[in-house]
Amino acid sequence: MGNANQRVEVLSQARRIVLEDGRLTAGERQDLIKLIDSLSERTQPIPVTQLKGTDILSRPEGRSASQALLSLLKQQADELDALKKLSLNLTSSLDLQTVLDAVVTEAMRLVKNAHTADIFLYTNGRLEFGAALDLVGTRSKPFMTPREDGLTNSVALRGEIILVEDMRTHPLYSGMQKENGSIIGIPLKINNNVVGVMNLSRSISGGFSPSELRLLGLLADQAAVAISNASLHQLVSRQAYSDTVTGLPNRRALDERLESEVKLARRTGFPFAVVMMDLDGFKDVNDTYGHTVGDQVLRTIFNYLATGLRSSDFLARYGGDELTLILSQTDLAPARVVAEKILEKLEKFSFPAPDNTKIKLSLSGGISLYPIHAMSASDLLRSADEALYRAKKHQRGSFVVAHGFTGPLPSTEFM
Repeated sequence: MGNANQRVEVLSQARRIVLEDGRLTAGERQDLIKLIDSLSERTQPIPVTQLKGTDILSRPEGRSASQALLSLLKQQADELDALKKLSLNLTSSLDLQTVLDAVVTEAMRLVKNAHTADIFLYTNGRLEFGAALDLVGTRSKPFMTPREDGLTNSVALRGEIILVEDMRTHPLYSGMQKENGSIIGIPLKINNNVVGVMNLSRSISGGFSPSELRLLGLLADQAAVAISNASLHQLVSRQAYSDTVTGLPNRRALDERLESEVKLARRTGFPFAVVMMDLDGFKDVNDTYGHTVGDQVLRTIFNYLATGLRSSDFLARYGGDELTLILSQTDLAPARVVAEKILEKLEKFSFPAPDNTKIKLSLSGGISLYPIHAMSASDLLRSADEALYRAKKHQRGSFVVAHGFTGPLPSTEFM
C-alpha cells in the first residue's frame, strides 16, 4: 500500500511540473497529462486518514520513485519534441529528393554513434536508391548495392524490422568484408505496403535503446507518408507537363524549357536551335482510319523520333501533328545535320494500318537559331513556324531555315 501512496504523490507532483513547464507545447503538455492521468487511474491510494504524519517524498524510496518517473516524463517530452521537429522537417517540402534527404538527416540526428543512414525506394518489387548520409556529411552516394539476400532486400520482402547487433557475426553479412558495429533496417509502409527501406548503421555493436527504437519507428511512419505524398505530387506534376496522347512533354513543358534555354544562352553565349516539325499527310490518316488510329500513329512515330537524341536535347508535342525540338548549345550546321538524320530515320518507318497496308509519312520542318533569327522564346517559335510554313508550301518533306530576324532588334551588346 505504501508504494501506491508514493505513486499517487509522485504522479501528482509530476502533473504540477508538466502544467508549469513553459518549454512544452500545448500538444506535448496534453499528451503528458493523459499519460499521468492514465497511470493515476491504475493506482489505488490509501485513505487520507492513514497518511497523517507522513511525508512520502521525504523518504529515500519516495525520492527515488519521483526521480525515476520525472526522468521518464522528461524522456517523453524529449521524444515529443523530436517528433515535432520530424513533422516540420518532413512536411516542409513536396519535392521527393528533399524529403528523402531530410529523412536520412533526421535518422542520423536521432541515434547516438550513428555512422551511416540510407533509404531505398521500393516499387514493383524493385529497390531504387533514394538518399544517403554519413557522419562526415557525404550525401547522395549509396554505401552498398542491395544484395538479393542482404539486409535491405530482406526488410523489403518481409515488411519487418531487422536488427543486426553485430555485423561481423550476423548471417546476413556472411562472406562479406567484416565491419564493426550494428545496423537496423526498417520498412517504410503505407497501408501495410512497403514503399521503401531505411537503414541506419552505428559504429558500435549491440542493440538500440527503447527510446531510439521508438523514435526511429516514428520517423519511419512519417517518412512513409511524406514519401508517398511527394511521389504523388511528382506524378501529378509529371502528368501536368506530359502530353496525354504521346507521353512526350507538352506545350507547357516546352514553353518553360525554351525560357530556360534562352536564359542559359544569354549567360553562356552559346547558340541553340529551335526546330518546328509537321507530319505531311497526317490528315489523310485521320480521315481514312479515324482518330483512334491517328493517335496510335502519332504516339508511335513521335516516340520513335525521340529515340537517339542527345540527353541535352528536348522534344515536345507542340499540338496536333506538330513537334518542336530544342537543340541545346547547337549552331546552324549541326542543326541541319540533325534535321537530315530525322528525315532519314522517318523514311525507314512504317505503321501497320487496320487494312493491312503500311502507313508511311514524311516530315517538313523549320529551323530558327538563337541569336541569329530571334532572341526571345516566343519569337524563336514564331521564326521557326514561319520557316515550317514555307517548307510545307514550297519544299514539302524537307527542312527550311528561317529568314532574317524576328522580333525587336537586339541591343549592341549582342551585335
